[in-house]
Amino acid sequence: MRDARPDDAAACIDLRGRTRENAFSVAQLAELGITAESWASGIAHGDSIGRVAWEGERIVGYCFADRASGEVLVLALLPDYEGRGIGRQLLQEVVSLTRDAGHQRLFLACSADPRSRSHGFYRRLGWRPTGELDEAGDEILELR
Repeated sequence: MRDARPDDAAACIDLRGRTRENAFSVAQLAELGITAESWASGIAHGDSIGRVAWEGERIVGYCFADRASGEVLVLALLPDYEGRGIGRQLLQEVVSLTRDAGHQRLFLACSADPRSRSHGFYRRLGWRPTGELDEAGDEILELR
């Protein structure tokens, strides 16, 4: 694992479309204003805190947070790499880096459906519900 670099952005976008849950295609991300260029710019300017996991020459997972707000924006992993502790390690490293950036409270949006894998994953790692939902109906969790 290593810090994200601007030239990782296109691979991150591609990987997001191949995740098991909450996949977004290149087109769907573009509709949200997320492109390889905007993602690379966020990394280059330090707005995004990110770690990536690689195997050989390909990215297998990543996690990013917003430096200004302390929001964990995304944790994504290829399905073949689930269950190996990679996602947990990526998240823990980004949490540590975000705390180093001055945030005591971190937050993220997660499926409110208890059947989703992410629902239990974050709770097992100490994230707690705030009672708030975002505009997509996802639950806001926090870590203090």
